[in-house]
Amino acid sequence: MKRNPHFLVHQSGKDTILVPTGNAEFSGIVKGNETLGIIFELLKTDTTQEHIVDAMLQQYDAPREVIEKDVVTTITRLKKIGAIDE
Repeated sequence: MKRNPHFLVHQSGKDTILVPTGNAEFSGIVKGNETLGIIFELLKTDTTQEHIVDAMLQQYDAPREVIEKDVVTTITRLKKIGAIDE
C-alpha cells in the first residue's frame, strides 16, 4: 500500500494536516497527531502494515499490541477517505 498522491500533508507543530487536491474524491481536511504524520510519511513508498508497526516500535516505547491497534485504526480511516492506494 502507498499514499494517494492527491493528498498533501502539512506539519504544524505536533499536528498533521492532510488536504486533498482537486483530483481526490474526498473533500475536507483531516487533522491528526504526530502518529498520523509518521504513518503517512512511511506511506511515501510502497509498504506493509507490518513494516509500519516495526518502524513505529523504533520511535515509541509502547507494547506492540498498542501500536498495532493504532496503526490499524489509522490505516482503516485513511483507506475510507481514499488517502491510501493499494
